[in-house]
Amino acid sequence: MSAILLAFALAAVIAPPLAHRIGRRVFVVAALVPAAGFVHALVVLPGILDGRLLTEFLPWVPQLGLALSFRMDALALLLVLVVTGVGALVFVYCAAYFRHGDSGVPRFVGILLAFAGSMYGLVTADDVYLLFVFWEATSVFSYLLIGHARGKSASRIAALQALLVTTLGGLVMLVGLVLLASAGGTTSLSELVTSPPTGAVVPIAVVLVIVGILSKSAIVPFHFWLPGAMAAPTPVSAYLHAAAMVKAGIYLAARLAPGYADVPGWRELLVGLGLLTLLVGSVQAIRQVDLKLLLAHGTVSQLGLLVVIAGWGGAAGAVAAILLLLSHALFKAALFLVVGIVDHGTGTRDLRKITGFGRRAPLLAGASIAAVLSMAGLPIAVGFVAKESVLTVLYDAGLGGEAWGWVTLAAVVLGSAVTIAYGSRFVWGAFADKPGVDPLPDEHRYPRAETWAFFAPPVILAVLSLVAGPLAFLLDPLAIAVASGYPDADEIENVQFWHGIVPALGFSALTLVIGVVAALLFARRMPAEAPNPEAGWGVRAYRATLRGIDGLSAIVTGLTQRGSLPFYLAVILLVAVVSIWIVLPFAPWPQQLELMQHPAQPFIGAIMIVAAISATLASKRFQAVVLVGVTGIGMATLFVLQGAPDLALTQLLVELVTLIAVVLVLRRLPARLGAKHGSSHRLLRALLGVAVGVTMAVVALVATGSRVADPISLAWPELAVEIGHGYNVVNVALVDLRGWDTMGELTVVIAAATGVASLIFLRTRADDLPRVSRRRQRESIRERRAAAETVGRGSWLLAGRTLAPHNRSILLEVVVRLLFHALIVVSIYLLLVGHNAPGGGFAGGLVAGLALVARYLAGGRHELAVAAPFDAGRTLGAGLVLAAGAAIVPIFVGAAPLTSTWFPLDLGPIGGFDVVSSTIFDIGVYLVVVGLVLDVLRSLGAELDRQQEESDGNGSSDRKEVAA
Repeated sequence: MSAILLAFALAAVIAPPLAHRIGRRVFVVAALVPAAGFVHALVVLPGILDGRLLTEFLPWVPQLGLALSFRMDALALLLVLVVTGVGALVFVYCAAYFRHGDSGVPRFVGILLAFAGSMYGLVTADDVYLLFVFWEATSVFSYLLIGHARGKSASRIAALQALLVTTLGGLVMLVGLVLLASAGGTTSLSELVTSPPTGAVVPIAVVLVIVGILSKSAIVPFHFWLPGAMAAPTPVSAYLHAAAMVKAGIYLAARLAPGYADVPGWRELLVGLGLLTLLVGSVQAIRQVDLKLLLAHGTVSQLGLLVVIAGWGGAAGAVAAILLLLSHALFKAALFLVVGIVDHGTGTRDLRKITGFGRRAPLLAGASIAAVLSMAGLPIAVGFVAKESVLTVLYDAGLGGEAWGWVTLAAVVLGSAVTIAYGSRFVWGAFADKPGVDPLPDEHRYPRAETWAFFAPPVILAVLSLVAGPLAFLLDPLAIAVASGYPDADEIENVQFWHGIVPALGFSALTLVIGVVAALLFARRMPAEAPNPEAGWGVRAYRATLRGIDGLSAIVTGLTQRGSLPFYLAVILLVAVVSIWIVLPFAPWPQQLELMQHPAQPFIGAIMIVAAISATLASKRFQAVVLVGVTGIGMATLFVLQGAPDLALTQLLVELVTLIAVVLVLRRLPARLGAKHGSSHRLLRALLGVAVGVTMAVVALVATGSRVADPISLAWPELAVEIGHGYNVVNVALVDLRGWDTMGELTVVIAAATGVASLIFLRTRADDLPRVSRRRQRESIRERRAAAETVGRGSWLLAGRTLAPHNRSILLEVVVRLLFHALIVVSIYLLLVGHNAPGGGFAGGLVAGLALVARYLAGGRHELAVAAPFDAGRTLGAGLVLAAGAAIVPIFVGAAPLTSTWFPLDLGPIGGFDVVSSTIFDIGVYLVVVGLVLDVLRSLGAELDRQQEESDGNGSSDRKEVAA
């Protein structure tokens, strides 16, 4: 199963570029993937029918009990056959449906493959959280498929509507799954069904899960999203909205029914809302003039019936549910595909404008009639067998004294009768000769592409719907296997086409009579105006909800988003203070307080306090920045006193880089604080600042008394040697013991750098500064020497002469010339020794960044381009890829992610050292930090310089001088 999932994932990645080469024929190639899944399901079918389940278990997060757990039993096998079998035919159909050279084909085929893989994973997942991941993935991919025509507002609106409704239901369902898993003590779906938990929380959890079922399967009150989704291409409607995605809710109801059908609220919600959906959908279907909308509302109606019988419970109900599910997937997918051919052949889906198409495409008309026979539950189609099973279950329940049985039976008879009516309307509207209707122009009389790829899929599905009725006995072993989880599994009747003269046959006859009468009265009506799809109460409620949310967001935004940074900070800090003090009185306070651990600590703390207070009183920005930096240096000093030189070094380097970055920004701000915007409410700000400081101090004290067990950090020195093979605990922790945290931090760093650059660069982020070639560098060196001999003052840097004379400092150029390469060597040294001594990739990267800062400060933006002739964005990306690769590679050799290894490297007479694989991760950190500093220099430094030069009108001369 995992191999099939991997095949879907790889195909989704490979198919789009392949489509650019072979066009729409890529769909035929893509069909091989679901076809392979279908064949695999057929291969394992005999074993599963014999009771041998197919399971796979891959530990994911063992500490949390999470695993990539897959399980294929009879129910999952049936859904897999539907998803892969219908999916393969839909892919073949797409090869003729899309026009040659359609630019949307590459994107569409990749997303459709990803959706098919997500459905496969959903029905085979045996972990509730894994099921939820695939559940939401189907919503996301369906959103992309429904909105395939991105240029049409109707497609975008319908896609967003489907996404919001199904995703909201999925999130509510997640809460229910969490409650069930917590109550049951396991995340295994099969175990939660075989051994359902008990307690007051279970009914609540079941209701929350039902919300997800209702939203996914378009049940009232969530039914409105499915007709709206008909803005999608026809293959999407046939696959997602007939055979696949809407079946996810039905599948989950059938999966949970053995364990939860008797829970209060289960049957009341599923049966009650399912019956309402059955009637609402059927009535709406017979009013439509658009063939696709007619099928869409009919699908809503059929889904209501499916939810009713899937949630009914009992072995007989389970058998009826799978028969109805299979028959619905066959006939409804066939009919949607037929609509696509009719649309292409006539240029419209409006049944009021179509006449005589049955004479032009008799094979298609015959296939449609066969599918409609199955949809109406008439002999000899498989739909007849399914409907007979449903009627029998409900009749037996009514005889057994269940009031719901009689109510449901009456509603199903009425809904099935209307189904016959709108099925007749579909066949008449698509294929009949209509007096008084002008034939369409010649170019629309014939299907666009009479090929096997266009006609074969709907014909195959329709034929299967027809022949599966007499061959229904072949489904008996599968039905028995599905119902085996129920206590009354031994009491079910065998699946067969003819059960003799039974009450269900009488109800079928009654359905037929009422349906024929309804068809004669309503099927051929052609209203002057089509029903307004926006007039339904579900759509109106959805629109009103969105308007309400928009209005509320406008009010909240107006109150909170004032454009005032002090106001934002005040709100954040005030909420933090209040929320913390609500909890603090109930927290365990320390019994003893240790005032100091070193005599120097009070003096350093006093200096930090004075600097912090002075920063609030400073009148100039640079003065305030320096004073804030003093507090950081004081913290570094405290790290030294506590025996943490690694942290002290990093803190000091961060302070320096931060100071420089802030100074670069200060160039574009007034020198004095309050020059443009004076401070207000100083007393309130001071009180809030004191409150925050006191709160954090108390939190630190309480935290020392809240520990009830020895921290794991006590074992880190030993773990650093045993696991990371290093003696610098800080560095080993960063790149090994808690490497995933570092991965997240690297991602945040890259996001921050990208955000800063996007705020500064006006046109493009690419660095367009001229590069100095090696040849030009050698010539520059010779020119520099000659200038020094003749004039007495040359350039100590390669691009130093691009600066105006009054901006140059010979002393600074000399110092940078002497220190730059030494700083680079020190940075590499810190990188390589960081595993066993103070240093590491972060510290080394900061030192290299400071070297680049020095080159920029001494020689300007052109000198920065010479010193770092590489792109900052690519450096950031390369670092992240290198770190992620070092984390993931161990998986391919059977080890856990971030597992490190080492080997000794003998350097002969000069000795040797151990090479640790986590050093590769550290190199990635090094590159990310260097890329961050370079990005800051390019954006806050070089780009601001360039913009200033352009505004002053002297930027072009500098560029010409360097390019000369």
